[in-house]
Amino acid sequence: MNGSDRFVALFIDADNAPASHVDVILNELAGFGTVSIRRAYGNWKGERLSSWEKLLHEYAIQPIQQFDLTKGKNATDMALAIDAMDALYSRRVDVFALVSSDSDFTPLATRLQADGKTVVGFGERKTPSPFVNACSKFLYLDREETPRDSSEDASISVRKWGAKELKGDAKLITLLRNAVLSAESDDGWSPLARVGSLIGNQASFDSRNYGYKKLADIFRAIDLFELEQRKGRGLCIRDRRRAKTGSGSSQT
Repeated sequence: MNGSDRFVALFIDADNAPASHVDVILNELAGFGTVSIRRAYGNWKGERLSSWEKLLHEYAIQPIQQFDLTKGKNATDMALAIDAMDALYSRRVDVFALVSSDSDFTPLATRLQADGKTVVGFGERKTPSPFVNACSKFLYLDREETPRDSSEDASISVRKWGAKELKGDAKLITLLRNAVLSAESDDGWSPLARVGSLIGNQASFDSRNYGYKKLADIFRAIDLFELEQRKGRGLCIRDRRRAKTGSGSSQT
């Protein structure tokens, strides 16, 4: 199915998501298909959501009113989850986008994925890892305060992690090494496309969350892997530890 043939449902927890990056969200989702459902949930009677309110008409987002019925209880989460499940069963939706920094949506993301749907999450870096990991893909909306030319495409300016930081993230290194190993051919080299597919199937990973535009860029930055164009197979990766064993001769 082509991206243009897929339908996307966008559900925004306005109480727990920054309004300043709505352009980034919609720009990202345009690559997944047509955003046919656009809803933002919260108590629109108060002043807290004024930043969101100014953007609703501009981006054709439907506000869903939820009063604070009981102190300490979030009716917004329940309403959003109910509408998402309703869309799952009654509407043609291929991709669900959940915008929130709240871990309460973890069961919803897990349930949608169990039904074979792609779940794209958006939130601030404070978002608890269970929700991040429950999504097919999760993009952090934290932006460094750096000037950006208005002519540039909507994007998120994330601080680029250095090699030392990347190597110090044991979970990240394990994820990358395992994917490279699983995609390895007899010559010891792993096609980048296959590696990326394996990573996407097992974790909510996006190199942009580390400040790198492409997966290949983060592999190069870590400097624990070799990258080489292999004849007939495109860009391939090899763990440097494999190179020491003499596996896989160079091809040009």
